[in-house]
Amino acid sequence: MTTDVAPEAEPAPGAGPLDGITVIEMSGIGPGPFAGMMLADLGATVIRVDRLPGGGGVLSSRGLLSAGRADVCSRGRRSVAVDLKLAEGVELVLKLVESADVLIEGFRPGVMERLGLGPDICLGRNPRLVFGRMTGWGQHGPLAQSAGHDINYIALSGALAAIGRTSQTPVPPLNLVGDYGGGGMLLAYGVVAALLSVGRTGAGQVVDAAMVDGAALLMAQFYGMSAIGRWTEERGTNLLDTGAPFYDVYPSSDGGFLSVGPLEPAFFAILLERLGILDIDPESQHDVRSWPVLRLRLAAEFASRTRGAVEELFADVDGCVFPVLSMSEAPRHPHNVARGTFVTRDDVVQPAPAPRFSATPTRLGLPPPNVGEHTEAVLAGLGLSPDEVRRLHEAGVVGSVDIQS
Repeated sequence: MTTDVAPEAEPAPGAGPLDGITVIEMSGIGPGPFAGMMLADLGATVIRVDRLPGGGGVLSSRGLLSAGRADVCSRGRRSVAVDLKLAEGVELVLKLVESADVLIEGFRPGVMERLGLGPDICLGRNPRLVFGRMTGWGQHGPLAQSAGHDINYIALSGALAAIGRTSQTPVPPLNLVGDYGGGGMLLAYGVVAALLSVGRTGAGQVVDAAMVDGAALLMAQFYGMSAIGRWTEERGTNLLDTGAPFYDVYPSSDGGFLSVGPLEPAFFAILLERLGILDIDPESQHDVRSWPVLRLRLAAEFASRTRGAVEELFADVDGCVFPVLSMSEAPRHPHNVARGTFVTRDDVVQPAPAPRFSATPTRLGLPPPNVGEHTEAVLAGLGLSPDEVRRLHEAGVVGSVDIQS
């Protein structure tokens, strides 16, 4: 069960801590849209500049996914479709920049400059602008112009090599570490920090967010542990990489899985007590020599019970044992239901905005738009008359494309 949201729902006046902030998002895929979603979820007005078929610009997530209302990372936007091969199209974007607080883009270094929309030009039009740049390798360095994806960025950060079981190949953790945690979220964080700086100094600046940097940053704890000999480069042998039997995933008798993570001695003792393992001393928890036997015992105990039985067994104690839920199960879990962690709009179950704010609560804004769905409204907001908008349509400078599913 999830919270239902009306399809036409828009942010209430004053909703969200970024209310009053205007963001221009150059259409892209992956981490850029995720950053735009985060900013929109927090109340910012996000205007996405999409390309027209055959026009200038870079492929949007719509062109790649054609996901319609299920393109969750595109929620909260207004879309204006512009041909950036035309000087009038570029000028329209610059007019948007003049009254915006932020511009974010996810192209290779130099693309925005070639379009006539580089940071020097944009900051010349609006000295208070935060110009957010999202790339895999960063704005400079030997690989700056190289193609790549999440798996490549986390490979060079040291993160990918550390994820996986012993004697097996590294396991890509979806595209969570590079694209989203080390990419889009890093860009959103950088943008908000730069906005705070604008408030103090009145001067905008460029934010260079690179996924290889962000993935490396997420590895800070492990680089620190490695420096003091508390982490080895052999996968699956360390405390948090499935090396420790008390921090791993175990199958249950009915084909389910349990997440087990009692790192603290008190919680580990509860784990043993609840499973009836009374011949293993809780004090031996961190004795690596005892881990093989402990793993076998834990595996046997979990394999003898259903997932539901284990969940019930640990429901009222701090044993740090919880079921591994599928994407279809997670929205129905009582805790997630109580917090409204997931919402449903247009029959699409999706994560609710996060984090939570006491004084400026957030809620979903606009649903994912068609390409150019808000072109007329956006241009009217720039002060263009209906006749001027009509002329731009007729000249092919702007337009709209109905690709909603």
